[in-house]
Amino acid sequence: MENAVNIEGKQLPREMMEHTYPILREVEETHWWYVGRRRILSEFVAGAVKDVKGRKAEILDVGCGTGGNVVMLNEHGNAHGIDVSKDAVAYCHERGLDVQEGAANELPYEDGTFDLVTALDVVEHLDDDLGALKEFRRVLRPGGKTLIFVPTFMFLWGIQDDVSNHRRRYRLPELSRIIREAGFEIERSSYANITFFMPVLVVRTFMRWFKMKADTELHIGLSSMNKPQGWLFGSERFWLRHFNIPFGVSAVCVATRKD
Repeated sequence: MENAVNIEGKQLPREMMEHTYPILREVEETHWWYVGRRRILSEFVAGAVKDVKGRKAEILDVGCGTGGNVVMLNEHGNAHGIDVSKDAVAYCHERGLDVQEGAANELPYEDGTFDLVTALDVVEHLDDDLGALKEFRRVLRPGGKTLIFVPTFMFLWGIQDDVSNHRRRYRLPELSRIIREAGFEIERSSYANITFFMPVLVVRTFMRWFKMKADTELHIGLSSMNKPQGWLFGSERFWLRHFNIPFGVSAVCVATRKD
């Protein structure tokens, strides 16, 4: 299988090119995209686990990468992670995080283990996104929830999609349909990152027209603007508390296991 890794004798899809993990570990704590996204996601996570009473919520982050989101999820419960990359898991272990190696479509957990399963810019990497979502449902307790965050609109395809081995970008109705088909009831769905929609569209269109190449988009931009951009992107959480956003670079969905 092209772009695959071998785990316990099985060929499983590689979620990202291996060279991207050192870059991710370097930038995920400070880059405006990751900082702003965590601020938005933290509010969604808090809402998703608010009904867990008398104990900490058990949370699984599928495709956890180098662990930035697992750190954030630990603020809301007992966070665990899984990733197909040995390098990503090693970075997580260096940070003292509870992470193991494995694939989204074959989660090594018993049925009904978790209160929340997150997949944050993950399912777009998978050949079988529906199969993975069914696995999320399997390992959730009755009434458990999944939080999905994905990139949107194929016309926004760029270098980062290539280097990350993305299979697709979604439209919100398409994402919602797949989540329902996997056995979930949609609680909340919205586009996100309307703030940088036009800059992303312009830059990626320019790079495509002029056939510009790069190892990553994460080093594009002015370092002096990093903190203001992170604040600006993260401030969308205030809008998302009350309103859905009509379009954006990403989409976010919270869904409940349907029994």
